[in-house]
Amino acid sequence: MSSDVRFTDFKSDKQPTWCPGCGDFGTMNGMMKALAETGNDPDNTFVVAGIGCSGKIGTYMHSYALHGVHGRALPVGIGVKMANPELEVMVAGGDGDGYSIGAGHFIHAVRRNVDMSYVVMDNRIYGLTKGQASPTSREDFETATTPEGPGQPPVNPKALALSAGATFIAQSFSSNAQRHAEIVQQAIEHDGFGFVNVYSPCVTFNDVDTYDYFRDSIVDLADTDHDPGNRDMAKDKILESDKEYMGVLYQDDSSVPFEQREGIEAPMNDVPDGAPEGAMDLVREFY
Repeated sequence: MSSDVRFTDFKSDKQPTWCPGCGDFGTMNGMMKALAETGNDPDNTFVVAGIGCSGKIGTYMHSYALHGVHGRALPVGIGVKMANPELEVMVAGGDGDGYSIGAGHFIHAVRRNVDMSYVVMDNRIYGLTKGQASPTSREDFETATTPEGPGQPPVNPKALALSAGATFIAQSFSSNAQRHAEIVQQAIEHDGFGFVNVYSPCVTFNDVDTYDYFRDSIVDLADTDHDPGNRDMAKDKILESDKEYMGVLYQDDSSVPFEQREGIEAPMNDVPDGAPEGAMDLVREFY
């Protein structure tokens, strides 16, 4: 790993096609800054993304990358980490990709506790497909396809993560560049699955959950007496329906990553002979 890498080294030569003002610009910049601050560089970083406005983030970042299919980014990221645990694996997605079709994968990725990070750009709407209600939209959120609102409570991804046994749960705001990068950095440095839900406003289709709304509503946990090591305190904060928090909600410092528990220490092509006859030859052929 390079010690003098800059976050700009993670920028590709492709220009993002997001709407001007989209929160995903700030989210991506914070991811790149966090990767650089943790001593990673493009040669040891693998970014996996799913479908949605966030889906092309791997195109805009200079690293190994894979643009997967809807809701399936997490199992791909886990597969990458298992094949080569020496890589820094970061999965990126949106609230639709991660909490709707990908919700099952999300829960199981959390409980496996693979040493990787998952950054979700939560704009509380389906932006790519022109403004339908998403899993995190408010119950009364009016759209063209739900003119009276979706009529059901929004998914609480932090509560899902906590109930599935998460060892790191955090939330950030893409517009607060410094805090966002710090929070993602903490997720990367955590020994286990680092989950960060990012408020990343959609300026085109969501005129409710706006930058101004979050600036006025967010409470930074760094300014409170919150103890992220206290699970009960974390649960209380996560279940508060009238507060928008930023910071690390929960962290288990005794976390043991999946790879350590299972003795996965080296890339698959370095696995010594002794496996079933011909098995490692097949692995090496596709490595």
